[in-house]
Amino acid sequence: MSSPGTPLPRSVRIGYGAGSVATGAFGTVPGLMLLPYLTDSLAVPALLAGAIVFLPKAWDVVLNPVAGRISDRTVDPRGPRRPWLLRAGLVLGVCFAVLFAGPDLGSQAFDAAWVLVAFLACATAYAFFQVPYVAMPAEITDSYAERTRLMTWRVAILAFTILLAGASAPAIRDAVGGRDGYRAMGVVMAAIIVTGALLAYRGTRGARVGEVAPGPGTLRDQLRLVAAARDFRLLLVTFVLQALATGCMLAGVDYLAGDVLERDGAATILFVCFVGPALLLTPGWAALGRRIGKKQGYVASSLVLAAGAALAVLAGHVPSAVVFAAVGLVGVGYAGAQVFPMAMLPDAAAVDARRTGSSRVGVYTGVWTAGETLGLALGPGLFAVALALGSYRSSDSGDVAQPDSAVTAITLGFSVLPALLVLASLWWLRGYALDEREVDLVDA
Repeated sequence: MSSPGTPLPRSVRIGYGAGSVATGAFGTVPGLMLLPYLTDSLAVPALLAGAIVFLPKAWDVVLNPVAGRISDRTVDPRGPRRPWLLRAGLVLGVCFAVLFAGPDLGSQAFDAAWVLVAFLACATAYAFFQVPYVAMPAEITDSYAERTRLMTWRVAILAFTILLAGASAPAIRDAVGGRDGYRAMGVVMAAIIVTGALLAYRGTRGARVGEVAPGPGTLRDQLRLVAAARDFRLLLVTFVLQALATGCMLAGVDYLAGDVLERDGAATILFVCFVGPALLLTPGWAALGRRIGKKQGYVASSLVLAAGAALAVLAGHVPSAVVFAAVGLVGVGYAGAQVFPMAMLPDAAAVDARRTGSSRVGVYTGVWTAGETLGLALGPGLFAVALALGSYRSSDSGDVAQPDSAVTAITLGFSVLPALLVLASLWWLRGYALDEREVDLVDA
């Protein structure tokens, strides 16, 4: 076992980070493309389309801890996690291409069933890729600081992939047109997903192989023990509340652009302002974390995120450039609010493994990704509640004038509500107690 502070080879850092090509593409494209594909190309009613998009996410909440438990018990010369990058990554790519490749039979029921089954298959494959992938840092290195460096690469590549996939997927669809456009887009995005999986699998071949020492008892027993781990529990609640805030803001981008800013191309600018800073500032947050600690860095980045969200309440009363700057500030905070918790998760799992002598890294990660999935899935629902309270007027053309109450609801749902969620999350983070000394302690 390597000693704390031993740096990882750059090839391993980059190789691990390359897995975010797969997670970023799959995490972004369905959110952008699947709902309009259902409603505007397959003519599936909106409520049914919403259920089709949500149900696989709900399935993931249940499946992720199971995927973690299975990876904990995987015996393979390549380690318990790395084989799943290849197996699940390839399956995910195929399923994603199939998702948008349904035959045109003129049956709305068939189309809806095809998408539901294919998306459930995608979600299942994704769980068995994402959970082992997120679990790997706890086994790749023992170093408190090195995990932050590892997450720096991951978040930077993730941000780049989100920008690439978010911009290219609609462009491919529009260039080809119709259902064939969606089919072409699905194949290209599937290729990107497979590329990310292969790069991560190959890039981590030189990484340390984790030992298979799963904890005794059933999955329920393991989940109960994980829930009792105070530092992990506090970190998880913080992260889930912030995922809820992020999901709420992302759901509000189109509404803010169209009904509040009323400016062509505003949605694209908002998206770039939100994601773009992570490409530039992730290393800066990592450097700050090495100086002041991960917890303090997480607090600082969360406060920046909350401040940017709160400033966005000025939308509709100030020039659009001010709103873009506020969302850019959100992006600055978001970069750190991804780096630090992702680096703190393997710390908590590794400390638990050292204290108990049993590895529950996969279960920890499964619970973590389930919480993140739940937060991101509930965010749009929370924003929809704000719209309903503001008497938002739905239509089939999108050009209905909204009452002032709806415009106010959109603005508050995009700004004040997420800011309050982020600030509230820090109440739980204050109790987190793991620091570098505790994490790097090695039993004699």
